[in-house]
Amino acid sequence: MRPDDRQSDRVPLLKQRWEVQGGNFITAGNVSTKIKDLLKEIQISPDLIRRLAICCYEAEMNIVMYAGKGSMTLEIHSSELVLIVEDQGQGIPDINLAMQEGWSTATEAMREKGFGAGMGLPNIKRNADKFDLTSKLGQGTTLRVSITLT
Repeated sequence: MRPDDRQSDRVPLLKQRWEVQGGNFITAGNVSTKIKDLLKEIQISPDLIRRLAICCYEAEMNIVMYAGKGSMTLEIHSSELVLIVEDQGQGIPDINLAMQEGWSTATEAMREKGFGAGMGLPNIKRNADKFDLTSKLGQGTTLRVSITLT
């Protein structure tokens, strides 16, 4: 690989951003479906679509459950798919604890809807090749995952 090849991969071939409304369980999952449909349309491998779709859905549900609003940005590069999720929520007080399977701060109402098993962030990390999660209390959370194109 030439040095300028790495530089050119920093600029995405395609970039699209969607807004996600916190607290709206009726439209929850719509953005994830749009991303999945886009990846199918451009003929990304079904296995890679499945992995990114899991990351998208889990991240979108976290916005719906815990943030007032957020956004999901998909970047398609020549060597990877990148998902950037940003929310304006309460933030995560303890990321290490939040990464433990089964740990959840879901309310009883969320659990009654079938959510809050505490598998969201671990599922995202398991399906991503790269995983970066940062959060500031009272300001929100940023998640960046990437999946290498093979």
